[in-house]
Amino acid sequence: MDVQEAILGRRSIHEFKKGQVPSSDLKQIFERASWAPTHRMKQPWMMKVYQGGAIDSYASHVLNSYDRQGFFSGYDADRGGKMREGIKKFLINIPHHVLVYMERDVDQMKYEEDYAAVCAFIQNAQLLAWEQGIGMLWTTSPYLHDAQFAVDVGLNERDYKLVSVLQVGYPSRIPKPKQRAQIEESITFYE
Repeated sequence: MDVQEAILGRRSIHEFKKGQVPSSDLKQIFERASWAPTHRMKQPWMMKVYQGGAIDSYASHVLNSYDRQGFFSGYDADRGGKMREGIKKFLINIPHHVLVYMERDVDQMKYEEDYAAVCAFIQNAQLLAWEQGIGMLWTTSPYLHDAQFAVDVGLNERDYKLVSVLQVGYPSRIPKPKQRAQIEESITFYE
């Protein structure tokens, strides 16, 4: 698969087969993804990979965050409980949750450079995974902005920015491509 094929063929995966991707394959994907552009060779990306039995505690942290944010309020106990169980089941059925984060830099320009580098790293990882038949969903869920969630996963929000969670596994269904806007709508040439 060449780069163009990977870019045009990659899809965000929402449904995964049971079974984990070997840790050695994930490590190789992230090693190669680390060739992303990075200012001053800082390589600011860090990851926590939740898989197997660790997904239970991860799912609990997510659900506790949703509770704090009032996600289940406004529903009776039965309905709220069913929603909670549905989300838990959904999370547990995802083979890997890769929490991607970075250290916060007090210098705004360096912080933005680091964030851009982490995003480039994530896109590299998605393309490299796709090449191997592994799907990823890049999410920026509300719990990433919950300071207590950061504490629950062992991070201090003052020191670290939670950038995304990559949901990873072998796709059980690949969605059809969505139409993209014509590039002419987004580009202006000056001569």
